Amino acid sequence: MQRAYESLLNEYLRAFPCVAIVGVRQCGKTTMLQTLPSKWKRYDLERQADQQLVARDPDAFFRLNPRHVAIDEVQVIPAVLPALRVAIDEHRSEKGRFVITGSSSPSLLRAVSESLAGRIGLIEMAPFSWAEVTETLARDCFIRRVVDRKAAPKTIIEGLDPRGDIRLAHEFWFNGGYPEPWIERSNQFRSRWIDQYFKTYLFRDVQRLFPGMDEIRYRRFVELLAGLAGRVINYSEVARALGVSQPTARDYFEIAHGTFVWRRIPAYTGNTLKRLVKHPKGYMRDSGLLHALLRIPDLDALLSHPQMGASWEGMVIEEILRQLNAMGVPYDASYYRTSGGAEVDLVIEGDFGRVAFEIKHTSTVPTHDLRALADFVAEQRARLGVVINNDTQPRLYTPKIIGLPFTWL
Repeated sequence: MQRAYESLLNEYLRAFPCVAIVGVRQCGKTTMLQTLPSKWKRYDLERQADQQLVARDPDAFFRLNPRHVAIDEVQVIPAVLPALRVAIDEHRSEKGRFVITGSSSPSLLRAVSESLAGRIGLIEMAPFSWAEVTETLARDCFIRRVVDRKAAPKTIIEGLDPRGDIRLAHEFWFNGGYPEPWIERSNQFRSRWIDQYFKTYLFRDVQRLFPGMDEIRYRRFVELLAGLAGRVINYSEVARALGVSQPTARDYFEIAHGTFVWRRIPAYTGNTLKRLVKHPKGYMRDSGLLHALLRIPDLDALLSHPQMGASWEGMVIEEILRQLNAMGVPYDASYYRTSGGAEVDLVIEGDFGRVAFEIKHTSTVPTHDLRALADFVAEQRARLGVVINNDTQPRLYTPKIIGLPFTWL
């Protein structure tokens, strides 16, 4: 399948000496490198021969290979990044020389920002999005219209078409977006693949990065994450459940977020007179992994599961952010909740203004359910409010609030 990030990769290669593609393991980063022209050399640092070749003397390696070099899983050899900076600076004005990828390393982004600031374009890649599985990337879309600050609410939904039907959308929601299970389309394969994926994540990645970690407790923590999806995080409760200190529980969340398994959503901190909840909340970044952890066997079981609402909410939020990342649009994401219980599921802010999202699985949304969103839009001068639902067509609820079926997203 064509990936949404291909055009962004080509754009960044024209603008930067180096491009970094970061994201969770098995989301398609290595496959993305195969889209580079044939003149590019590719090195996988998890392959022993390539690792020895690069690790022996990274500075000499880049002198011998000054351009058109792609290095996969760069976090395996941290010394590569300082050597790469030296190599870039020797021909600073030349663009499109290097591509690196990395996964499962909370320190990787820090190292990239410290060693390669101003020299690199950063792409955060994820598993398949709804736009990718429906193969509708070339189509004009809702998010692209939203980030056009001049677009009025009415014109944003005019002429839009759905990417697929509600049945396919629910299949995507249940299975998640990891390429191999999605393409294979076998429940047995999916179950086995996800089981092996977690073993790889826990044993090969996390243990390698944090060799002193209590393996059993972190495994319990990953299982606990499924029940925490969509909830405001209370670190002391998590610490008590695991039998660890509160700082250790915070570290576990940082590891899960930094390895792209969990997405932390901070609380909204805008100018308001209301008392706001200040703790973050979060979601599993892939709904398929969430459902595996919850041991949900099929879509019927999911639709009756207590975590159904949180799962749907997390999937929709992830889809919005995946599309923004694939476009290379800078943004800040947060959620809004007052001490009185008024809540907005997602707030994104950028050059396009402030846009608030409320997420419902239902087809119809009663007027009273729009009150918190409408109040936020008015009080925080948001440019737009959006209700993502399962309606049959987009609607304009008010002059500044849109109702959009997920299939149109």
